[in-house]
Amino acid sequence: MDHPPESDLGHLSSGISPTSSQSLTKTVNGSHSFVIQGYSLAKGMGVGKHIASENFIVRGYHWAIYFYPDGKNPEDNSAYVAVFIALASEGTDVRALFVLTLFDQSGKGKHKVHSHFDRSLESGPYAL
Repeated sequence: MDHPPESDLGHLSSGISPTSSQSLTKTVNGSHSFVIQGYSLAKGMGVGKHIASENFIVRGYHWAIYFYPDGKNPEDNSAYVAVFIALASEGTDVRALFVLTLFDQSGKGKHKVHSHFDRSLESGPYAL
């Protein structure tokens, strides 16, 4: 077995050599515009019935938006709309921050819905 030269022995006996590591978490931004033509005709279609967007991709993950014009649950009494976003990619581990902006038909006002998911998302719809 070879031994290090005498000049290297001081380095080995001087203690622990420094080490380092890093963790890289990537942040990805994306947007999707889901326009519902003839919204007034959709209102009244029934509680629990939805209109779905096409699947869209943000950095390799597939997503979809579900819009319930009369609400998702009977206790909503059709007084509220419901908006869900679904992670359509199977077997993924994603944390996400979503901002949905709902614009009224007249263009005079806008309503922003903002929700932060603090946990990993699995496939399926999540309420905002």
